[in-house]
Amino acid sequence: MTTPTPTVTVAYHSGYGHTAVLAEAVQRGAKEEGAAVSLIAVNEITDAQWAQLDASDAIVFGSPTYMGTASAAFHTFAESTSKRWHAQVWEGKLAAGFTNSGSKSGDKLHTLQFFTILAAQHGMQWVSLGLHPGWHSSQGSEDELNHLGFYLGAGAQSNSDQGPEAVRPSDIATAEHLGRRIARQAAVQLAGRATLAA
Repeated sequence: MTTPTPTVTVAYHSGYGHTAVLAEAVQRGAKEEGAAVSLIAVNEITDAQWAQLDASDAIVFGSPTYMGTASAAFHTFAESTSKRWHAQVWEGKLAAGFTNSGSKSGDKLHTLQFFTILAAQHGMQWVSLGLHPGWHSSQGSEDELNHLGFYLGAGAQSNSDQGPEAVRPSDIATAEHLGRRIARQAAVQLAGRATLAA
Protein backbone atom coordinates (compact mmCIF):
# COMPACT_ATOMS: atom_id res chain seq x y z
CA MET A 1 0.00 0.00 0.00
CA THR A 2 1.47 3.35 -1.07
CA THR A 3 0.86 6.32 1.21
CA PRO A 4 0.42 9.69 -0.52
CA THR A 5 3.06 12.38 -0.07
CA PRO A 6 1.99 14.76 2.70
CA THR A 7 1.34 18.34 1.61
CA VAL A 8 2.38 21.15 3.94
CA THR A 9 1.70 24.83 3.36
CA VAL A 10 3.43 27.58 5.32
CA ALA A 11 1.05 30.56 5.52
CA TYR A 12 3.03 33.51 6.85
CA HIS A 13 3.51 37.26 6.92
CA SER A 14 6.89 38.91 7.20
CA GLY A 15 7.18 42.64 7.77
CA TYR A 16 10.95 43.06 7.45
CA GLY A 17 12.15 39.69 6.18
CA HIS A 18 13.07 37.97 9.45
CA THR A 19 9.92 35.83 9.56
CA ALA A 20 10.38 34.92 5.89
CA VAL A 21 13.76 33.40 6.80
CA LEU A 22 11.99 31.22 9.38
CA ALA A 23 9.24 30.29 6.88
CA GLU A 24 11.91 29.09 4.45
CA ALA A 25 13.53 27.10 7.27
CA VAL A 26 10.21 25.38 8.08
CA GLN A 27 9.88 24.60 4.37
CA ARG A 28 13.37 23.05 4.24
CA GLY A 29 12.74 20.92 7.30
CA ALA A 30 9.44 19.59 5.97
CA LYS A 31 11.02 18.82 2.59
CA GLU A 32 13.74 16.83 4.34
CA GLU A 33 10.97 14.54 5.60
CA GLY A 34 9.60 14.05 2.08
CA ALA A 35 6.64 16.44 2.21
CA ALA A 36 5.54 18.62 -0.68
CA VAL A 37 5.82 22.12 0.78
CA SER A 38 4.67 25.53 -0.39
CA LEU A 39 5.07 29.03 1.00
CA ILE A 40 2.21 31.52 0.90
CA ALA A 41 2.70 35.16 1.88
CA VAL A 42 -0.75 35.85 3.32
CA ASN A 43 -0.68 39.57 2.51
CA GLU A 44 -0.51 38.64 -1.20
CA ILE A 45 -2.69 35.52 -1.20
CA THR A 46 -4.46 34.54 -4.43
CA ASP A 47 -7.55 32.44 -5.08
CA ALA A 48 -5.31 29.61 -6.27
CA GLN A 49 -3.37 29.78 -3.01
CA TRP A 50 -6.59 29.66 -0.98
CA ALA A 51 -7.41 26.45 -2.86
CA GLN A 52 -3.93 25.17 -2.09
CA LEU A 53 -4.50 25.75 1.63
CA ASP A 54 -7.80 23.90 1.41
CA ALA A 55 -6.04 20.91 -0.19
CA SER A 56 -3.11 20.79 2.27
CA ASP A 57 -2.71 18.12 4.92
CA ALA A 58 -1.02 20.60 7.26
CA ILE A 59 -0.85 24.37 7.55
CA VAL A 60 1.94 26.12 9.47
CA PHE A 61 1.09 29.67 10.56
CA GLY A 62 3.85 32.26 10.84
CA SER A 63 3.95 35.93 11.75
CA PRO A 64 6.13 38.44 13.51
CA THR A 65 4.91 39.51 16.91
CA TYR A 66 3.97 43.19 16.84
CA MET A 67 2.59 44.86 19.96
CA GLY A 68 2.03 41.50 21.64
CA THR A 69 0.19 39.69 18.87
CA ALA A 70 0.42 38.61 15.24
CA SER A 71 0.79 41.32 12.63
CA ALA A 72 -2.21 43.19 11.23
CA ALA A 73 -1.66 41.47 7.88
CA PHE A 74 -1.88 38.05 9.53
CA HIS A 75 -4.99 39.08 11.47
CA THR A 76 -6.59 40.13 8.17
CA PHE A 77 -5.78 36.71 6.75
CA ALA A 78 -7.21 34.99 9.84
CA GLU A 79 -10.44 36.95 9.59
CA SER A 80 -10.61 36.07 5.89
CA THR A 81 -10.83 32.37 6.82
CA SER A 82 -14.31 32.84 8.32
CA LYS A 83 -16.15 31.23 5.38
CA ARG A 84 -13.87 28.22 5.71
CA TRP A 85 -14.52 28.20 9.46
CA HIS A 86 -18.28 28.21 8.85
CA ALA A 87 -18.02 25.21 6.53
CA GLN A 88 -15.20 23.58 8.57
CA VAL A 89 -13.15 23.20 5.39
CA TRP A 90 -9.93 22.77 7.38
CA GLU A 91 -11.37 20.33 9.94
CA GLY A 92 -8.93 17.53 10.73
CA LYS A 93 -5.89 19.20 9.16
CA LEU A 94 -2.71 19.55 11.19
CA ALA A 95 -1.52 22.99 12.28
CA ALA A 96 1.64 24.44 13.79
CA GLY A 97 3.16 27.89 14.18
CA PHE A 98 6.20 30.10 14.56
CA THR A 99 6.87 33.74 15.37
CA ASN A 100 9.68 36.26 15.74
CA SER A 101 10.13 39.49 17.66
CA GLY A 102 12.84 41.98 18.47
CA SER A 103 13.04 41.07 22.15
CA LYS A 104 13.59 37.72 23.78
CA SER A 105 10.07 37.53 25.16
CA GLY A 106 8.17 40.17 23.25
CA ASP A 107 4.92 38.43 24.23
CA LYS A 108 5.52 35.85 21.49
CA LEU A 109 3.54 33.32 23.51
CA HIS A 110 0.41 35.36 22.85
CA THR A 111 0.98 35.09 19.09
CA LEU A 112 1.43 31.32 19.32
CA GLN A 113 -1.73 31.09 21.43
CA PHE A 114 -3.57 33.15 18.81
CA PHE A 115 -2.49 30.58 16.21
CA THR A 116 -3.67 27.68 18.37
CA ILE A 117 -7.08 29.27 18.90
CA LEU A 118 -7.40 29.92 15.17
CA ALA A 119 -6.54 26.27 14.51
CA ALA A 120 -8.99 25.06 17.18
CA GLN A 121 -11.79 27.16 15.71
CA HIS A 122 -11.17 25.43 12.38
CA GLY A 123 -11.21 21.99 14.00
CA MET A 124 -7.53 21.46 13.24
CA GLN A 125 -5.08 19.40 15.31
CA TRP A 126 -2.19 21.38 16.78
CA VAL A 127 1.37 20.04 16.57
CA SER A 128 3.69 21.51 19.20
CA LEU A 129 7.41 22.17 18.79
CA GLY A 130 8.36 18.97 20.62
CA LEU A 131 11.67 20.23 22.00
CA HIS A 132 12.98 20.70 25.50
CA PRO A 133 14.08 24.27 26.17
CA GLY A 134 17.69 25.12 25.43
CA TRP A 135 19.91 27.60 27.27
CA HIS A 136 18.48 26.80 30.70
CA SER A 137 21.73 26.08 32.52
CA SER A 138 25.10 27.72 33.07
CA GLN A 139 26.51 25.37 30.44
CA GLY A 140 23.93 26.36 27.81
CA SER A 141 23.96 29.10 25.21
CA GLU A 142 21.80 30.88 22.66
CA ASP A 143 23.28 28.51 20.06
CA GLU A 144 21.04 25.69 21.29
CA LEU A 145 17.75 24.71 19.66
CA ASN A 146 14.74 26.35 21.27
CA HIS A 147 17.03 28.65 23.26
CA LEU A 148 14.03 30.84 24.16
CA GLY A 149 12.16 27.91 25.69
CA PHE A 150 8.85 27.77 23.80
CA TYR A 151 6.67 24.66 23.65
CA LEU A 152 3.62 25.59 21.53
CA GLY A 153 5.69 26.49 18.49
CA ALA A 154 8.95 28.01 17.35
CA GLY A 155 9.84 31.38 18.85
CA ALA A 156 12.74 33.42 17.48
CA GLN A 157 14.42 36.71 18.37
CA SER A 158 15.98 39.09 15.85
CA ASN A 159 17.63 42.38 16.73
CA SER A 160 15.46 45.25 15.54
CA ASP A 161 18.44 47.14 14.12
CA GLN A 162 19.60 44.25 11.93
CA GLY A 163 18.19 42.74 8.75
CA PRO A 164 17.07 39.19 8.02
CA GLU A 165 20.64 38.06 7.40
CA ALA A 166 21.16 38.32 11.18
CA VAL A 167 18.50 35.74 12.14
CA ARG A 168 20.27 33.37 14.53
CA PRO A 169 21.34 29.98 13.16
CA SER A 170 19.81 28.33 16.26
CA ASP A 171 16.42 29.93 15.50
CA ILE A 172 16.68 28.80 11.88
CA ALA A 173 17.53 25.27 13.03
CA THR A 174 14.58 25.33 15.46
CA ALA A 175 12.24 26.29 12.61
CA GLU A 176 13.69 23.48 10.48
CA HIS A 177 12.95 21.10 13.35
CA LEU A 178 9.33 22.32 13.39
CA GLY A 179 9.09 21.66 9.65
CA ARG A 180 10.39 18.12 10.04
CA ARG A 181 8.01 17.47 12.94
CA ILE A 182 4.88 18.68 11.13
CA ALA A 183 5.83 16.68 8.01
CA ARG A 184 6.34 13.49 10.04
CA GLN A 185 3.03 13.94 11.82
CA ALA A 186 1.27 14.55 8.49
CA ALA A 187 2.78 11.36 7.11
CA VAL A 188 1.59 9.43 10.17
CA GLN A 189 -1.91 10.85 9.80
CA LEU A 190 -2.06 9.95 6.10
CA ALA A 191 -0.81 6.43 6.79
CA GLY A 192 -3.44 6.00 9.50
CA ARG A 193 -6.22 7.16 7.20
CA ALA A 194 -5.01 4.79 4.47
CA THR A 195 -5.04 1.90 6.94
CA LEU A 196 -8.56 2.73 8.10
CA ALA A 197 -9.77 2.94 4.51
CA ALA A 198 -8.20 -0.40 3.52
